[in-house]
Amino acid sequence: MLIGIMSDSHDNLPALSKAVTLFNERAVEAVLHAGDLISPFTAKIMKKLQMEMFITFGNNDGEKLGLKALYGDAIHRPPLELTLDHKKIVLLHEPDSLGAIVASKYYDLIVYGHTHEIDVREEKPLVVNPGECGGWVTGNSTVTIWNTSTDKVEVIEL
Repeated sequence: MLIGIMSDSHDNLPALSKAVTLFNERAVEAVLHAGDLISPFTAKIMKKLQMEMFITFGNNDGEKLGLKALYGDAIHRPPLELTLDHKKIVLLHEPDSLGAIVASKYYDLIVYGHTHEIDVREEKPLVVNPGECGGWVTGNSTVTIWNTSTDKVEVIEL
């Protein structure tokens, strides 16, 4: 199973559109967004995804009621725990408890955002920060695709 992973899109609609197009073209089966979509109008683009999406709120998502109204059951307060392809996943935004969560070895995949820096640790458990989709801080718009069969993560610059 291929799972698209993104974070920190920060209202960058062109970058968000590129990510959605990429995930649709690559036929990923689910998309995880680790927070900081920012505005409800991002839903117009995200709803073009042809697969299920799972989103956690980030610290800059100020219009939570508006986001919840448009994203419905796809968006949650962190941490969001889910199982895809028999893999236990936790989706965070801020990495405050990251060390403890990694040390617990409870999850197969831990996804976080917030730092805008790519962090891929292909060990047990797998840890992924896809960097920033928005590209505002680093100048690089990135997402990742995780292959659940191989546990390999591909970092993709948009």
